[in-house]
Amino acid sequence: MKKLKVLSLLFISIFLFQGTKAPKREFYEIKVYTISSSEQEKTVDDFLQNAYLPALHRAGISKIGVFKPVESDTTYFGKRIYVLIPFTSLDQSVSLTSTLDKDKTFQSAGKNYLEAPFDKLPYDRLQSIFLQAFSGMPQLEKPALTTPAAERIYELRSYEGHTEKIWKNKVRMFNEGDEVGLFKRLGFNAVFYGEVVAGSRMPNLMYMTSFNNMDSRTEHWKTFVADPQWKTLSSMPEYQHNVSKIDIYLLHPAGYSDL
Repeated sequence: MKKLKVLSLLFISIFLFQGTKAPKREFYEIKVYTISSSEQEKTVDDFLQNAYLPALHRAGISKIGVFKPVESDTTYFGKRIYVLIPFTSLDQSVSLTSTLDKDKTFQSAGKNYLEAPFDKLPYDRLQSIFLQAFSGMPQLEKPALTTPAAERIYELRSYEGHTEKIWKNKVRMFNEGDEVGLFKRLGFNAVFYGEVVAGSRMPNLMYMTSFNNMDSRTEHWKTFVADPQWKTLSSMPEYQHNVSKIDIYLLHPAGYSDL
């Protein structure tokens, strides 16, 4: 009886420990399509909406974001389509190609794109950026925005560091310095924070926040720069000069985006 009681306590302890285990850090892929015509845009949109996203959903992947630049933004640089794909593991990412190869519905629905002739390119260039989520926010979150999709602003930021060590310092500023917590407290509706594992610009981190509209985005950033926590954090000696280049992309969600 005593032995049974000890075993019961042991199982309860294991259960409680597992219940408090931190969530696993997700991985993200950001695909960036560069296009130069409305015909290409239509081809890529049709492929994503009717073939690619449904196939990813069948493969157990959800919360896929599709975004396009805000053309009134002063940094607008031409037509691009951004696709944000969250993966629960590296295995899920690596096995995706073979999964799609076996998906006959995907192959049929995406035929015009997948089998496009050499003289009728569906896009000019396709870039892929691979990231791992920050420990401070290990999983992607779908923002609870209340405005129509056409009004919503998703802000994708890219922060490069001039060396790997300095880049890690900025990552620590988000995690241990609780810059992630600051964004959350101020209602920035963060979608993800990620360390760039592979991409054309490294060392680098990227993150995405979201707002009901452009006015909301403007007001949130005014509040951020005036916040005492940010003033204290940004003035700490250990976090000085840890970003060498910042790129900011203001985006609208496509009508068929999960986010």
